[in-house]
Amino acid sequence: MGPATQQRHRTRARRPAAKRRSTVDDDGDVLCEACGSGDDADELLLCDGCDRGVHIFCLRPILPRVPAGDWFCPSCAVTTSTSAKSAAASAVQTKMPKQFPLIQTKIVDFFKIQRGPAAAAAFEPSEGKKRKRKALVVSKKKKRKLLPFNPSEDPVRRLTQMASLATALTATGAVFSNDLTYVPGMAPRSANSAALEAGGMQVLPREDVETLSLCKRMMERGEWPPLLVVFDPVEGFTVEADRFIKDLTIITEYVGDVDYLRNREHDDGDSMMTLLSASPPSKSLVVCPDKRSNIARYINGINNHTQEGRKKQNLKCVRYAVDGECRVLLVANRDISKGERLYYDYNGSEHEYPTHHFV
Repeated sequence: MGPATQQRHRTRARRPAAKRRSTVDDDGDVLCEACGSGDDADELLLCDGCDRGVHIFCLRPILPRVPAGDWFCPSCAVTTSTSAKSAAASAVQTKMPKQFPLIQTKIVDFFKIQRGPAAAAAFEPSEGKKRKRKALVVSKKKKRKLLPFNPSEDPVRRLTQMASLATALTATGAVFSNDLTYVPGMAPRSANSAALEAGGMQVLPREDVETLSLCKRMMERGEWPPLLVVFDPVEGFTVEADRFIKDLTIITEYVGDVDYLRNREHDDGDSMMTLLSASPPSKSLVVCPDKRSNIARYINGINNHTQEGRKKQNLKCVRYAVDGECRVLLVANRDISKGERLYYDYNGSEHEYPTHHFV
């Protein structure tokens, strides 16, 4: 069973009618306004406002796929801002998003942090004492175990990290969720059965299940992973380590609404993740983080067509069976330095999604 795979679906840009103002070559094919090339036609967008063409990988920030609906270039998006649908479809942000207020009560409410003595202690200064966690000690046995994340000691720093995620979620119109969600009209929880995985799915060992549960409990009381969501003018929202992270540390679970893949074949979302690759295929499931999600949604993929791109990978994305259900984890596959951005391979071993335009 290979690593998890993000599902991506593309639509081909329409050829312009005679009245369009697109730049075209002698054969009438649309050329990209940014690079001047007509290659990669299936990744060429035509603006529904000015009719000009541009490659998804020539935009800044790039788009991960061709939208299924209307799309407006950055210039036209400004003039059509009165239309919420058009503004959302453009999906192009060129300025810094509004920052979520660094106020403890607002952050606690946003993430629904548990209230009480244990939760309050999570935001109290540690007085220079380093807390010890037995789970952080790597076993000397041959079998390598997953490690829980190690929160920053400074409570103000943890609030800053949480506020950065709240900023990204608010800017993208999503609400925070740290679990898979099952919504009426989509796949029911009973459909998430690891026994349906074609070829079988690896079972997460009991010790690692306990570690995953520990990570969840820490987040519920405000002990946050040492991660920052930052806005990059080229990559958009992306995630970087805010302290040293050890190899095999659990970074996060990939969460969102669970739906059947067959219902999402023509979906406009750009971050769907394979949850269950079933036999029969009609029972395959995907995670859709567009409405409910956590920090996993903002961790970017590598360009696995170049050696430089492959060197950037510092996470692995793996599907496990946990108590009979499928779960997707992002885990450090090497030591990660503070300030290093996090990347994983969208494709795993299946190479379904073209990543040659990734930066």
